[in-house]
Amino acid sequence: MYLGAQLFSDEEYASRLQKVRLHMDRQGLSAIVVTDPANIYYLIGYNAWSFYTPQMLFVPIEGEMIFFAREMDANGAHRTTWLPPEQIVGYPESYVQRPHLHPFDWVAWALRQRHQIAPASRAGSVGLEMDSNFFTPKAYRALFNAIPEWKLVDNFELVNWVRLIKSEPEIQLMRQAGMVCSEAMRAAIDTIDVGVRQCDAAAAISQAQITGTDRFGGDYPAIVPMMPTGDAADTPHLTWHQGEFGNDQAVVIELTGAHNRYHCPLARTVSLGDPGKEVDYVAEAVAEGLNNVLDAVKPGVATRELASVWNWTLAKYGLEKPSRLGYSIGIGYPPDWGERTVSIRTEDESILEENMTFHIIAGMWMRGYGYECSESIRVGANGAETFTSFPRELIRK
Repeated sequence: MYLGAQLFSDEEYASRLQKVRLHMDRQGLSAIVVTDPANIYYLIGYNAWSFYTPQMLFVPIEGEMIFFAREMDANGAHRTTWLPPEQIVGYPESYVQRPHLHPFDWVAWALRQRHQIAPASRAGSVGLEMDSNFFTPKAYRALFNAIPEWKLVDNFELVNWVRLIKSEPEIQLMRQAGMVCSEAMRAAIDTIDVGVRQCDAAAAISQAQITGTDRFGGDYPAIVPMMPTGDAADTPHLTWHQGEFGNDQAVVIELTGAHNRYHCPLARTVSLGDPGKEVDYVAEAVAEGLNNVLDAVKPGVATRELASVWNWTLAKYGLEKPSRLGYSIGIGYPPDWGERTVSIRTEDESILEENMTFHIIAGMWMRGYGYECSESIRVGANGAETFTSFPRELIRK
């Protein structure tokens, strides 16, 4: 988003809010407190690295939303959000990182001043993002103590679930993020080689992620590049160090392209020499399984069916994958690019709908070695649309 530009139309933002309020009504909520920066961005377009201090979007079932942030951030919030200035409120600097105060103490007072707190007899339930990385026990205590009229309840990722089905403009941003992702993966494959320092490969990837393409610049990613290597490839979320890549190692690369906060992750594995027969065997199983899963994607299919297709394919090879096969994606902020809604596993009851988007990650973390191959996809009317086009095989150098 360029400063001062509104990324989506007024109609789209109004539709998002309408859907959120419909879900609020179904859950019997009079208001919700939104603290996840991805959800704040989704509803009002606000985008800044300010989420390390408490901030919230207050969304009543009726009336105007109010965004609360640290005063120095609130003063410039108009540069990315469409909210009018009177609906952007900054809390004083004196409330930042104080042992016996919390910014939401002040926010509660400000809500009372704005007559946003109904009498106890009519206050109703207020939904909180209880599982948000950005809503702490201290934040909960501040609201609980300062606003006894509210019945504080979990909203069960309400806004996240509204985000699940993407609009056409969002799908375009995902495609553009896919182009950025392709550039980052090419940089990874071109740079990784025997004798190259891992940190230098990470630097090349990061530069490509931010540079993007001639048409679409990249954002900072919600997760840094991950590069488990050799024996350590049995552990999925390792990053990099200053050591060099060695001969006969497999290097797992998981990274993303990000554009206007929309993320398109991708994983591939690079072989430097001969990583061993086990890696080749797993790569063959993963390629067949991932292709079978993608062939099964279409609206109306249950996510558990995708998991079953994957599990049956692995079983042919005498393999299994205990972790989930994938998850929904879209807007992302650190520390995660997942939406925390649908997971592709046998226990999930969700049904695929057109314009849902997923990261299907066929990662196999064995003992002493590992292999990953993934795709970010859109559920299209006639099947899966992949956002990138790299071969689904072990990449040999």
